[in-house]
Amino acid sequence: QVQLVESGGGLVQAGGSLRLSCAASGRAFSSYSLGWFRQAPGKEREFVAAIIWSGSSTDYADSVKGRFTISRDNAKNMVYLQMNSLKPEDTAVYYCTAGQAYRALVVGTARSWGQGTQVTVSS
Repeated sequence: QVQLVESGGGLVQAGGSLRLSCAASGRAFSSYSLGWFRQAPGKEREFVAAIIWSGSSTDYADSVKGRFTISRDNAKNMVYLQMNSLKPEDTAVYYCTAGQAYRALVVGTARSWGQGTQVTVSS
């Protein structure tokens, strides 16, 4: 498994933007697919976005399409989530995840997870 550490969460007003970062360890970083999930109070953890090892293909939850962008920098072992036009319903703890199997990654069963970073969007 890969060690993952998220950063960049915080408090922002509705309509604002935040950029989340996730730093990953390991020489094999470039072979892993990467993703973001989130969990709001009282709700199940939900898929947000994913990117394959090459960065050539991405997937997004319908709720964030057009507002969020996932990207990766394999040279820096980093994955990012740019969040624009934030809404109060985006408030959640955001988790970075990594795995060699894309199918497992997008359904939330990959082995590697970060500790999470809190995003709070005020009305």
